[in-house]
Amino acid sequence: MSIIGACRGPRLAAGLRPPGLVDVVAVTSQVMAPPVPLVGDGIPVTCADGTERPYLSLDAAASTAALGPVLARVTEFTPWYSSVHRGAGHKSQVATNAYEDARAAALAFAGRISRPGDVAILCRNTTDALNHLAYRLRLARSDVVVTTVVEHHANLLPWSRAATCRYIECGRAGMFGLGDVVSALDQQPAPRLLAITGASNITGWMPPLTPIIAAAHDRGIPVVVDAAQLAPHRPLPADADFLAWSGHKMYAPFGAGVLVGPRSAFADGDPFLAGGGAVDLVDLDEVLWTDPPDREEAGSPNVIGAVALHAAIDTLTGIGWAALISHERRIARLLREGLAAIPGVRLLGPAAETPGAEAETLPVATFTVEGVPHALVAARLAAEEAIGVRHGCFCAHPYLMRLLGLTRPEVRRYRDQVLCGDRSAMPGAVRASAGLNTTDGDIARLLDAVARIARGGPPPVPYRQDRRTGDFHPGAGSASGHAPTGLIHVAHRS
Repeated sequence: MSIIGACRGPRLAAGLRPPGLVDVVAVTSQVMAPPVPLVGDGIPVTCADGTERPYLSLDAAASTAALGPVLARVTEFTPWYSSVHRGAGHKSQVATNAYEDARAAALAFAGRISRPGDVAILCRNTTDALNHLAYRLRLARSDVVVTTVVEHHANLLPWSRAATCRYIECGRAGMFGLGDVVSALDQQPAPRLLAITGASNITGWMPPLTPIIAAAHDRGIPVVVDAAQLAPHRPLPADADFLAWSGHKMYAPFGAGVLVGPRSAFADGDPFLAGGGAVDLVDLDEVLWTDPPDREEAGSPNVIGAVALHAAIDTLTGIGWAALISHERRIARLLREGLAAIPGVRLLGPAAETPGAEAETLPVATFTVEGVPHALVAARLAAEEAIGVRHGCFCAHPYLMRLLGLTRPEVRRYRDQVLCGDRSAMPGAVRASAGLNTTDGDIARLLDAVARIARGGPPPVPYRQDRRTGDFHPGAGSASGHAPTGLIHVAHRS
């Protein structure tokens, strides 16, 4: 199966393929097994002590680097790039077929081959897709959308702006069960929609989607799954009505995302974006919109992003879910159990030793270090160890506040400080998130670095905090570069 032509029918003409394309699936199935290196892995960076160390990215839950075959495919396709649809030139037809092949591959990746009534809309990312859907469902303020406190803001804010949300709460470990969902679905007024994450971007916890979706469907309630975190790690739930995910979280960081759903949901009414390519006819007093999915993709689309997404899908397919899941389960265990065993480190979410599939997580671990601000932990890992992690609230404020156990008065106090431009005391945590490139040695390197910070010794260089951002930066005398202006006090733990 080649990239151009994968998941395609007779539409693809033999003369419309760029020559010499890599057969991604054949290559990955023969030579790739996790851990699989990504473009840029191990690039040397200068640390605060002047030593060059290989960069270790443990920030996959935010965004991933490109797989080698993805970058190769983009490089090979780029000379053939042209505007898609309605172009008579050979390059335009090649690009159009590549773009439509990516759409077909996304549908196959979502398990929709047996559902010809579904369409894949190619957009920018998951946030774009969910805002798009919230607009197209024509929700009213009186409509109820059931969602959860576990969600990323991308699966909260579009619904709360368009409708009335009913929230499913979580327990102290950051989980909820089928019964909690059913209780929310059965309340009156009956909901129009259930919007739920496939996996948390903070804890990596995966709700039991299969029985949850079945319960919603038993009540005639459609389901949208935010699959941004799930897509690179697990098969997508084929029984969800709508799916949204991003290429940049699945090793194709070229700006494409996907919204999958029934064609009927997009067949009537004006689209989210209005412009060229979305119409059949325009007069000054009339618009005839074209059929979906083109109706939903006004403007010149991101063809390169679509090609990259297709290559990532082919690469993951070639590696195989069994190999990928086995690798990531081991990495998740090493990561979570290792952090939980460090004195002074608090692991958020399901306990590392919690038994049962209901508490299984992706290779994501969010934690705090006693006595050390989360921003300082992240800064020290970066400046001293060349380890890239994320810190803060991870665009999931309600969930993190619950995981940290903060009271409403505490949250209000932090809110007042932020309104005054002071983020120096903002609550938060540190997140390490791994992927198919992460090795056992990478996890050991992180654990050693966190343990050194948790032991409480002073850092090798002073750090200054910017109250406006809350971030810490090495002092002016360090070798790691220049700190931005506005840094107001030195901070270290002694």
